[in-house]
Amino acid sequence: MFVRIKKSGKNQYLQLVQSRRERGKVKQHVIGTLGRLDKLNEKRGIEKLVRSLSRFSEKALIVISGSTDVEARAKKIGSSLVFEKLWTTSGIRSVLKNILKERNFEFDVERVIFTTVLHRLMTSGSDRNCDYWRRDYKIAGSEEILLHHFYRAMAFLGEIIDEQKEGSVFSIRRIKDIVEEELFQINRDLFTGLEIVFFDTTSIYFEGEGGETLGELGNSKDHRPDLKQMIVGVTLDDNGKPLCCEMWPGNTADVTTLLPIVEVIQKRFGIKRFCIVADRGMISKGTIEHLESKDNPVNYILGARMRKVKEVRDKVLSCGGRYREVYPELNNCKSPSPLKVKEVSVNGKRYILCLNTKQARKDAHTRENIINSLQEQLKKGAKSLVGNKGYRKYLKVKKESIEIDLDKIKYEERFDGKWVLQTNMKLSSEEVALKYKELWQVENVFRNMKSLLETRPIFHRGNATITGHVFCSFLALILLKELYKKLEKAGYYFEWNKVKQDIKSLEEVVIQEDGKKFAIRTECLGNTGKIFNAVGVAIPPTVRQL
Repeated sequence: MFVRIKKSGKNQYLQLVQSRRERGKVKQHVIGTLGRLDKLNEKRGIEKLVRSLSRFSEKALIVISGSTDVEARAKKIGSSLVFEKLWTTSGIRSVLKNILKERNFEFDVERVIFTTVLHRLMTSGSDRNCDYWRRDYKIAGSEEILLHHFYRAMAFLGEIIDEQKEGSVFSIRRIKDIVEEELFQINRDLFTGLEIVFFDTTSIYFEGEGGETLGELGNSKDHRPDLKQMIVGVTLDDNGKPLCCEMWPGNTADVTTLLPIVEVIQKRFGIKRFCIVADRGMISKGTIEHLESKDNPVNYILGARMRKVKEVRDKVLSCGGRYREVYPELNNCKSPSPLKVKEVSVNGKRYILCLNTKQARKDAHTRENIINSLQEQLKKGAKSLVGNKGYRKYLKVKKESIEIDLDKIKYEERFDGKWVLQTNMKLSSEEVALKYKELWQVENVFRNMKSLLETRPIFHRGNATITGHVFCSFLALILLKELYKKLEKAGYYFEWNKVKQDIKSLEEVVIQEDGKKFAIRTECLGNTGKIFNAVGVAIPPTVRQL
């Protein structure tokens, strides 16, 4: 059944027509003529007719005519639907519910924590900001949440527990440790064994006092030595899945966190033997001696400082020999820019010299641009360039002049596209290089985490609430990894910023008129449909009556 316009002379008439099949042929029968089109438009007859018919439809079209008051409210639904599903499949919901079943909170702590984690993923900020942000999002069970509930939920996650036997000299066991360990138990059948563990740290500075003991002045990676900070270390398994996180005062050196974390992981997760992979900032003579101890040796792949360690700079980089090309096992076709490796032995130490030719070209191009810019600035007598760290290392300052240091340029060319690894493993040099290359993927996760950890300003004053606040960023990291695992399994490789933009665009508009409520879903933009399909979430219908 449909409506058509029938012309008769100078006038147009609106007719209601029904199609019928008679003797194998479709014929149209006029059920009735609704009137002249111009007259119906003058008296709003069409709107009145549609409004009258809408009473008999479950998916009615809402006609806004101005004759009645219409209420409309829009909320974002995409991000909460996607991550609610991952919150469940990852096991976080069940773990929290299990821990909370003996507690008598007067509010739903699990819902508060999920809201906080979702906030970390979509925009991040303080808990006060989260309370304001959630107004625009439809999150199941968040309607009754108040601001002080966020503070209490953070304190719960950071609450010190009685049993401290697994605690290290750097950390005290808290509720968040139980969450990590139970999540490990839930997913342990998915682990092939923690043979490779990636570990890295980042720092977060405080705008305020920095808690009771966590906030300390230290070597700031954010270039804010004037502010107190804390150190956050995160451990990931060989699949890049977040395993646990630790927090230390801001004056703790990276190298001093590596040794205790090995011991803590072995005790907490029952791991007897694994290899730890860490970046160049973690290596030191004392660290290696401990890892190679006869009592409890630990396999390691550590990045070496090419410029600062004389043995590496003068002997490893200068050693002759041919490079061998390395291709990842999952790459069926040869890359146009494969990784090249060369094994070097110096004083009984095993080094792997790696070369990425694509990165080498990029390094050379960047340096060339800097030199060209310097030459132009020096023509103008730009002594201010001395204060620029990127330019300064290529300048030679004399009493009455500043000139480009050609020897420094030649010196820097030795490092283009290269990095050096030190290991005690018996794997081939190609395997060692590929394992360390996986750390790049982990560092990419850390870059995401760094943005997830942009929680300043932190208004919390206690160590417990600060710990819970930062731990929610770790939970967000778990969900982010789960999302990418689902996307990759479906054959999708999307950038996080684009994923976030697409799912944020999906909204639900609730319209209320004459005592009736309807929910209208907006269009799925970009890759929203593919993301929902990969995660296993059904997209809500376009229109539904509430």
